[in-house]
Amino acid sequence: MLTAHAQKTFDGWKKVAMPVVRKITGEDVQSWAEARAEYDNGLYGLFPVPEGVTFTHVNSGDIPMMVVTPENLIEGRTLFYIHGGGYVHGGVNGYRSLAGNYAKRLRARVYLPDYRQAPEYPFPIPVEDTFTAYRSLLESGVDPRSLALSGDSAGGAMAVTIMRKARDAGLPLPAAAVAFSPWADLTHSGESARIRNGIDPLCSTEFLTQLAAIFLAGELPTHPDASPVFADVRGLAPTLIQIGENEVMLSGAMQLASRLGENRVRTSLEIWPGMFHVWHLFTGLLPEADHALRNAVRFLDDALPPE
Repeated sequence: MLTAHAQKTFDGWKKVAMPVVRKITGEDVQSWAEARAEYDNGLYGLFPVPEGVTFTHVNSGDIPMMVVTPENLIEGRTLFYIHGGGYVHGGVNGYRSLAGNYAKRLRARVYLPDYRQAPEYPFPIPVEDTFTAYRSLLESGVDPRSLALSGDSAGGAMAVTIMRKARDAGLPLPAAAVAFSPWADLTHSGESARIRNGIDPLCSTEFLTQLAAIFLAGELPTHPDASPVFADVRGLAPTLIQIGENEVMLSGAMQLASRLGENRVRTSLEIWPGMFHVWHLFTGLLPEADHALRNAVRFLDDALPPE
């Protein structure tokens, strides 16, 4: 049960998402850039940004990134955070609240790549942009032993994919990774895509199928860079997956955790009863969001060097 404040924010989230929803379903003539900006600005206005953090913008490998620095920073501690949005929407400014809370609680400098998105830049460009930013961060001198990786939804899936691509390129892996509500299986073939369809008010299976088609632009949804449940995940860093029990993505997240574990990756899976897609955005508004982020920070704290 949401508090009145959280329910009002939740309703506001659905409202600010409507321009993007209409764009995806072909019901709107405004540009993708306009729809994305409306959504991004809407998120920024809905979720409060914590005090004690500052925001700057840099380029890393020609990929724009927002940098969040907390006052209580442990020097050298870094989090690479990949925002969600189905590879077609979402933006770094809309994630100031979640990134700010993450930075403050982990005591880490957080980098969020502003990767290009479909349909103008379909698969594999969003993934390639994000990997370029990760590589550039390492080349800038960030110590991988003090580096963590995290993301939500499409960004949660990319957190696993970026580790894979780093492994294959001979680059250092982060110390650990956390995936919030990962969109891990774009085939939507798991049981939750059927029995939980309509329960999560944010993501239906039909909507996700439309979203996947825009992103993939003809590529198969089983491509390992699109759906990490079909990827070779051997040798990756310890990974925590958090998923809401109400989500249509539940089966995909469970399958991803199973695949990681079967390939000797230290894996933790948290299934949160009654929670909806990326409830973590409600940090400061919803006890379950505070608790989930606290667990994520604890998981990463255990993997990162102490102060």
